[in-house]
Amino acid sequence: MISTKGRYALRVMLDLAEQETDKYTPLKDIAARQNISKKYLEIILREMVSGKLVAGASGKGGGYKLCRQPNEYTVGEILERMEGTLSSVACLADPDYECERKACCKTLPMWKEFDAMTRAFFYDKKLSDLL
Repeated sequence: MISTKGRYALRVMLDLAEQETDKYTPLKDIAARQNISKKYLEIILREMVSGKLVAGASGKGGGYKLCRQPNEYTVGEILERMEGTLSSVACLADPDYECERKACCKTLPMWKEFDAMTRAFFYDKKLSDLL
């Protein structure tokens, strides 16, 4: 399940994509338009800055802006940055995970197929597709 953190991150990215891309948008403006608390938004944006999804600047004229054009972001990269892996089961989420049933697991092919569909769905969608 995608948490509020992932959903709000997408909303923030869309909000920033709708603004002038060469200017920083103040946190308070994003919070007001998206109806998200500034405190929670700060946590989300901190993670987005560290992941190089957005750039941040403090002081007068500061705020946040996209690092790239909207068509250069995938929904998948945004969600995985905020949520972690999109894998449905532990044995596929962690390449170092050793499952004793891997060789005889009858459900593993289904999970692999499901994860491939999920990944393709989110990574084929660009931020610009949602504008």
